[in-house]
Amino acid sequence: MNWKTALVVLAAFLTGFGVLLRIATRVPAPPDHQVFINGDILTMDSDNRIVEAIAVRRDRIEAVGTTDEIMALTTDNTEVVDLRGRTILPGFIDAHGHFPGSGLRVIAADLNSPPIGDKTTMADVLAALGERAAQTKAGAWVTGFGYDDTLLAEMRHPTRAELDQVSSEHPVVAMHISGHMLVANSLALERAGIDADTPDPVGGVIGRRPGSREPNGLLEETARLGVLQQTQDIALIDVYRMIKDASVEYASRGVTTAQSGGTSVELTRGLSLFSRLGVIPMRLVLWPFEQEFGESLLNGDYQPADYETDRVTMGAVKLVADGSIQGFTGYLSQPYHTPFHGDADYRGYPSIPREELFAKVETLHQAGYQLAIHGNGDESIEDILDAFEAAQNAHPVEDPRMILVHSQMSRRDQVARMGALGVTPSFFSAHTWYWGDRHRDIFMGPERAATMSPARWAKEEGLRFSSHLDTPVTPMLPLQAVWSQVHRRSTGGDVLGPEQSIGVMDALRAVTIDAAWQVFQEDSRGSLEPGKLADLVVLSGNPLDNPMAIRDLKVERTLVGGATIYRRP
Repeated sequence: MNWKTALVVLAAFLTGFGVLLRIATRVPAPPDHQVFINGDILTMDSDNRIVEAIAVRRDRIEAVGTTDEIMALTTDNTEVVDLRGRTILPGFIDAHGHFPGSGLRVIAADLNSPPIGDKTTMADVLAALGERAAQTKAGAWVTGFGYDDTLLAEMRHPTRAELDQVSSEHPVVAMHISGHMLVANSLALERAGIDADTPDPVGGVIGRRPGSREPNGLLEETARLGVLQQTQDIALIDVYRMIKDASVEYASRGVTTAQSGGTSVELTRGLSLFSRLGVIPMRLVLWPFEQEFGESLLNGDYQPADYETDRVTMGAVKLVADGSIQGFTGYLSQPYHTPFHGDADYRGYPSIPREELFAKVETLHQAGYQLAIHGNGDESIEDILDAFEAAQNAHPVEDPRMILVHSQMSRRDQVARMGALGVTPSFFSAHTWYWGDRHRDIFMGPERAATMSPARWAKEEGLRFSSHLDTPVTPMLPLQAVWSQVHRRSTGGDVLGPEQSIGVMDALRAVTIDAAWQVFQEDSRGSLEPGKLADLVVLSGNPLDNPMAIRDLKVERTLVGGATIYRRP
């Protein structure tokens, strides 16, 4: 039973103990009336107004204004919170991530290198996997996540032989930081049916030992999917632990709307059930993965209402058009800066061939779905825009808001095309912090690295855009995303493309109201205006006061629908 199916089974089991579960996990009810006074309230409305106070009646915002105006609305039963100069913003909206993926850390080895983790050598990676294997019964899967070959002293991937040394009694898998590739040991490859006779699948590559067709363990893009599915054989209690861990993390970071950006039927059903049970306290936006939902998207079997609740929304249909720049699988118009395996002409490759992409996009667009398409390399982005333009010409939609996920290496001409086509980019802005130095020195070279995640171009073209962290690829730190859009500073201390920086208010909008707009939720959340949901985050200070210190601010409190789901100890 894979973990997504287990999630559904566990939720169904727990439903049978609904009364006890609600007592143990229920989200607190909001006060009937509460006001927050004497602070900086960044409303994120159309005028970016900043006021002193806000009133909340049950789960909705009642009013914003001066402290005197809001205090005039109070009665003896009103809860009054004196902010003492602290700041309230709309709750952060996860524009693209993979909830509850960050919860993997409770059941898998963390293989991340600094600045996320502490693994700096191959020995560190293998030791962490070995520790996990020692805690796992023979025959069960041993997984680790987050290794980065370019941050290890050896500057390479683990090998099948090295993972065999970790354990020959367990299938062992090390997942790359990009999420787009993994390395498997011999037993894992055997269980997935991958051997020397297995051809490379469309949109993927099976790594081979030199001079042989024998797999070396490295599986790129679609080639990794068979093993990935096998790794999801997780115990029921561990599924619950994953969800709880991710929920606690997101709440503590001020996230009031989380996203699972590419879900299967099982995961969608399970997350919906756990939301109903109160295990997940924040709102969810789920993007059905086209490859997983398949024909049900077209034959009438897929009904969003089957999964939606007052806190769960079914959003855009997700497609993946290429891979990862840092994995050398992003699809570029010009070769990588450092020749890949000595091939000076190598440009990566598409996950979906161009003709197939055109067909999928037109079919789904004609069926009335909003689309969210992953594209990192500029050649992939060109294919996506061409496919969407053809679909729009054939089946015009007035306000499609097609989300171009990551848009990492978008060129200026492509950003201009987005505006004309009704496409909105969601930038993985923190790339400049986590990978900026290596994009400049290894992957893209100085000129192209300076334009990665080009938010300034998007602003100049009049585009609304969001900013995301692709969690669990990077930690759920919305203020890091804001800081990165403002400063574009790398871990090495350099500023990459300062001309692509944007102001603090614009960067805050990219994780609040513009992120809400992108998924057609701007009428209910994303700004602090009367009638909207009371999804709030209280920060220790005002991000506008000291832009360099934005990511050092603390989340003091997180509220969803007026109810506190996190309070800083």
